[in-house]
Amino acid sequence: MSGDVWVYSESEGVSAEVASAAQDVARGASAEVRVVDIGSPRQGIRGSGVRLLLKGPSGPDVSPAVAAEALARAAKDLSPVAVLLGATRDGREAASRLAAKLGVGCMAEVVKLASDGQGVTGERNVYAGKVVAKTRCQFPAVVTVKTGAYPRAEALPERTQEVEVGQVSDRSKVVGREKKAAGGVDLRSAKVIVSAGRGVKKREDLSMLEDLAVTMHGALGCSRPLSADLGWLPEEHHIGLTGVTVKPDLYLAIGISGQLQHVAGMKDSKIVASINTDKDAPIFQASDYCIVGDLYQVVPALRRALSARR
Repeated sequence: MSGDVWVYSESEGVSAEVASAAQDVARGASAEVRVVDIGSPRQGIRGSGVRLLLKGPSGPDVSPAVAAEALARAAKDLSPVAVLLGATRDGREAASRLAAKLGVGCMAEVVKLASDGQGVTGERNVYAGKVVAKTRCQFPAVVTVKTGAYPRAEALPERTQEVEVGQVSDRSKVVGREKKAAGGVDLRSAKVIVSAGRGVKKREDLSMLEDLAVTMHGALGCSRPLSADLGWLPEEHHIGLTGVTVKPDLYLAIGISGQLQHVAGMKDSKIVASINTDKDAPIFQASDYCIVGDLYQVVPALRRALSARR
């Protein structure tokens, strides 16, 4: 089957990641990758020669409902073999709406995409990351790609093809906006991650781990309780099945028990080292190096040792 593989996300960075996944699908399907913008063109994401601009929707933001309708209208005319979206909050909603409008299958939160020319295959974590399931969907298909699973696509020369889809109405109405506190960190691109868990007793003690991360030229991450339950760090720092998926060269888990949902987000790290007082902590089963000890003694000693080597 020949055709195009479309890429869309409301996020510039996620679109670039999804474009990498789309290239894997396009190779098997003898197709070309098309990065899609809705309403107005953006900079920073590159397709494989042609960029689609769906004209008609207007406004500073494109809601999932508007995105799904605009993509559906264009897809009915241009017949892409697959539409890939980033598995963000908005992306998941837009994908489900789009699949329903087109009457096609939808694969969610997949990685390691490929195509045999007739459909798309991918892998996804199930049972809190304990099992990897291989899924397949016939063309045409809608797919959401797990964020952090692919590197960002490189910039390539391009031209823009404009497609008029008309005005798209949205039943929802924005009644107010509140700026969300940003973590200022991109864990997906970090080579070294120092990650904090419930073993950290006080919020103020996170500075000790942050200092260690700086010493190691890395970034600070955390398990879900520290961001979602305690609010000690913004959710951008949360690593796990419901957070960010990371693949650093070194992942240092400090005071993290190692529940399945957390391990699912960091299990592809090249080297995993852990510090925990419990010698039977599940995190040790996913670690290359294990230190049984009190983080309040080990972390300062480790930082001193690293500083002395400079």
